[in-house]
Amino acid sequence: MDVERFRQQLLEERSRVEHALSFLHEDNQGTMGDESGEPGIDQHIADSATVTLDREIDESLELNEQHVLQEIDAALVRIEKGSFGTCEHCHQPIPEERLEALPQARFCIACQRSLERG
Repeated sequence: MDVERFRQQLLEERSRVEHALSFLHEDNQGTMGDESGEPGIDQHIADSATVTLDREIDESLELNEQHVLQEIDAALVRIEKGSFGTCEHCHQPIPEERLEALPQARFCIACQRSLERG
């Protein structure tokens, strides 16, 4: 397995995620009143609901990107430790095809499915 290729893939994805997080932070500066463009003026309830929904969506996206960033960092640590590509549950090799699709994968497909089912 070409671990260096996966390291490069992870570093590129890390850069993309950091950029996305930076954009989300820049896009969400200020308060809801700032977003309405009319501080101090009562907003129509639908306008307020739209602003709230947009904020909640952005916060969900931010949380997801932070989680992806943590998984990427953990995969980079596994590369350094020499355990990259080994399932953390069954300790069998993770198929290279899975790592191609999701280089930060911690589990083989069978173990991932089992964990998701509970």
